[in-house]
Amino acid sequence: MTAIRRTAIVTGASKGIGAAIAIRLAADGFQTIINYAASTAAAENLVSVIEAAGGRAKAMRADVADAAAMTALFDAAEDAFGPIDVVVNNAGISAMSPLATVTDEDYQRLLAVNLTGAFNGMREGARRVRDGGRIINLSTSIIGAYLPAHGVYTATKAAVEALTHTLAKELGTRQVTVNAVAPGPVLTELLLAGRSETILQRLTQDIPLGRLGQPDDIARIVSFLAGPDSAWVNGQVIKANGGRN
Repeated sequence: MTAIRRTAIVTGASKGIGAAIAIRLAADGFQTIINYAASTAAAENLVSVIEAAGGRAKAMRADVADAAAMTALFDAAEDAFGPIDVVVNNAGISAMSPLATVTDEDYQRLLAVNLTGAFNGMREGARRVRDGGRIINLSTSIIGAYLPAHGVYTATKAAVEALTHTLAKELGTRQVTVNAVAPGPVLTELLLAGRSETILQRLTQDIPLGRLGQPDDIARIVSFLAGPDSAWVNGQVIKANGGRN
């Protein structure tokens, strides 16, 4: 009897948390679409890593903020691997600045990638994911902390959580679950950009478990949400931050 092949799309998957998620889902048996915006070499290298481990993956470039590009991404994914079972809306950017000095460019970029990009992935996923599938969004644990210089970034992620809760109720009758993972400080390029060693040490001291997160810490949670053991988990935001908040 031939096993049913399952397919997952991970946006922003060429590096960091997205890459760890793609590797883990491939190890779980998913045919994995590695979406990326610019890092072609990194995405292709990740495909090689997955294939060397016995998995199946393809790198596909698409701007998540472009609705037509996202439609084309899903079309290409279905052409390559068949129906979609899991969508992980991971692509995101950060720009820290007090509200008074946020530039129009940064504001629009944050909205475009973090919110519109996640919306495009959720909307396309709602139309394409097979019954019983999964949509998993990436948020942030700093929602509710209202940290200075993080206002616009936090607002985009708070909106993603609102869409997560709503879509979970809209797709429940199809047994499609929609959840979010809200990481705390995770050692990625996104975290390290613009932060001094002193700031990183302070972040570590704020975490009861005594360490910064690793991309694999988040990938494990996504693996659970993408798998059969999470069938009764829907419309939830799971914080993964070592107990920081």
